[in-house]
Amino acid sequence: MNVDKPQRELSVEEIISRSFRMYRARFVLFFMPFLVAAIITGTFASAIFWYLPLPSPPPRGASLQVVTEWALIFFSRLIVIVVLMGIVSWVIGAIATGTVVKCASDILEKGNSTLKEGFNFTMSKLASLLGAEIITSILTVIGLLFFIVPGLILMVMFSLVVPVIIVEQKGVFESLGRSRKLVGHRWLKTFALLIIVGLIMVAVSWITTTITTPLETTRLFISSIITAFVTPILPIATTFLYYSMVARELQQIPPPPPLL
Repeated sequence: MNVDKPQRELSVEEIISRSFRMYRARFVLFFMPFLVAAIITGTFASAIFWYLPLPSPPPRGASLQVVTEWALIFFSRLIVIVVLMGIVSWVIGAIATGTVVKCASDILEKGNSTLKEGFNFTMSKLASLLGAEIITSILTVIGLLFFIVPGLILMVMFSLVVPVIIVEQKGVFESLGRSRKLVGHRWLKTFALLIIVGLIMVAVSWITTTITTPLETTRLFISSIITAFVTPILPIATTFLYYSMVARELQQIPPPPPLL
């Protein structure tokens, strides 16, 4: 496997190809963070639905009082479930993503990496990762509400926030500006990469949902485990994209004048 850091701008095909090669070569290293994340989130989700089951809809012809009581219980539990699962997924997902990006970066920079190093470094940057993620998520959602296109632009603009925080050790707001600069003039390329990787993940998610539907209470847990097999591709690909954009940036810097 070629683990050299990109010295030039890579095409979308090259980024995807190198990402899959790196993932196959170090499968356990990249899979374990998301496997652990899937076990934690899947177990938590199953426990939430076990202890806070959503009530069955009232029978047809039920009185207004019965329907009102059902609606109050249903939506109050649903809000609690969504909030709790969102917080857990947000934190655990940020840790897993940061760990994979750090491991991929170390392999490109040093030729090797360990989960312990990746995890410890990610935990030291967790506040920045969480802060940047919540800001980008809010801005993207707001953008999607305004005719979708602004949300897609913001998604592309901030797609390299995590590699910037991990590799360059930037703060929350610095990482936002740095990501925007790196993807400048490469919006369509970045969008194409995100779409291709996203479609792969959506396809796997759809297949796992279809397979695990009859399993009822364990469906979420098993689905999370299966989806974890493909999830590492996105942070690995964004790491390659980051180094590709940095290489492009360096190539544009004029050489220093000759010494007299």
